Amino acid sequence: MASRPFPFALVLAIPLAACSSGPDYRPHAVSELGVPENYSVAANSQAREDVTQWWVKFDDPQLASLVDRTRAANLDIAQAVIRLRQARESLVQSRASLLPTIGAGAGYSRGVAITGGGGGSNDNFSIGGDVSYQADLFGGVRRGVEAARAGYESTGYNYAAVLISVQAETARNYVLARRAQADLANAREALAIQDENLEIAGFRVQAGLVSSLDAEQARASRAQTAASIPSLEASYNSFVSRLGVLTGQAPGALKAELEVIKPIPRGPASVATGIPAETLRQRPDVRAAERNLAAATAQIGIATAQLYPSLSIGGSLDGGGGALSTIFNAVSGRLFANIAQTIFDGGRTRSQIRSAQAGADGAFLTYKQTVLGALEEIENAIVALQAAQRRETEFRIALDAANNQTLLARLQYRSGLTDFTTLNQAESSLLSARNGISQAQADQATALIQLYLALGGGWDSSVTPQAPEQARTDGN
Repeated sequence: MASRPFPFALVLAIPLAACSSGPDYRPHAVSELGVPENYSVAANSQAREDVTQWWVKFDDPQLASLVDRTRAANLDIAQAVIRLRQARESLVQSRASLLPTIGAGAGYSRGVAITGGGGGSNDNFSIGGDVSYQADLFGGVRRGVEAARAGYESTGYNYAAVLISVQAETARNYVLARRAQADLANAREALAIQDENLEIAGFRVQAGLVSSLDAEQARASRAQTAASIPSLEASYNSFVSRLGVLTGQAPGALKAELEVIKPIPRGPASVATGIPAETLRQRPDVRAAERNLAAATAQIGIATAQLYPSLSIGGSLDGGGGALSTIFNAVSGRLFANIAQTIFDGGRTRSQIRSAQAGADGAFLTYKQTVLGALEEIENAIVALQAAQRRETEFRIALDAANNQTLLARLQYRSGLTDFTTLNQAESSLLSARNGISQAQADQATALIQLYLALGGGWDSSVTPQAPEQARTDGN
């Protein structure tokens, strides 16, 4: 009689097995996320170009090599891979809840009887197995799998976000290191000229042509330029050290490789961004936020399923005997089914549902905020690139004028036709223009890097990142 509820419960479970509690997730339209049709700044809205390996567009083999080494050895990326592996195992565990649990066991015992006239013994062998299954009548387990799958995909996109961020940081520090080299070269060249000026001023003071004021001005200018060099050297060292750590090495590992002075890398003048809706599909952080929203929506179904009955089905088989050959002579088995329903819990379950709904609302707002923040980053990078280009144009005009002014001032000072103050101002303008061009070139490169990052460049957006297979080390 105890087994009769089982087939009835099983038949009941069949039509209910297709039910899933809670709302089904649906992707949101771009209009719901506040995405405009076009950017609000002057952008190259042609079909979006391939930015999967944007660093090669700078035509700098050393930069490309550093980025490739970062992809392979950076520790932040390695940690993101580990988090992705953990998320995959969480999905595997969640899927296992859809399947029955099967167990088996075997035993042996030996009994000894001792009497006054002697003793005896008997052996006993046993074997048994059991199976249990929690029927997913209302889809709570399936919603759990859905949430775990979305969480795994979100972690994959988070990995991609770390990847592209570290690549961009590597390129940015390389650009800043080259800019520091350029500024150092400018400062050392200016220092050599100021050494010459100080010597000329000294001769003119000794000859009684000028007062000692010229010599003191020359000495002060020379000292100020010399004082800027240690600061520039420290900046250069910090950028190179950062590149070493980004490539998974000691801070000084790349100093010998980068000591040869090379120009600041120059990339293309513009980037085809496409329309905003297309660009956002390339952003891994946007896609991660969307997957988090899907997972939060599935959590509503998990909580809602607790309102309905749960069905447990199980069975067992046991055998035993005095010898291994007779272990299956006596076999017993049993089947059972159990239906449980929460009658009263003080409103806890419905509170959990409301909490899950609030979580989904919050996930949507986070998703929308991520989308709007992505658009902000893209537009800011476009404007920064254009501004740096305009500044370089003006600094080149300033450099040409400063060169001419300095040549004339030197000739006039040596001829006694002008004072040292005029020469000093002309040479300061020349150094400022040279540094301004270096700054503008570096700003263009870093703005371009930021634009590539804002566009989601640096990974293959056509696939969802998957955790790599890990060799087993537990001997199983």
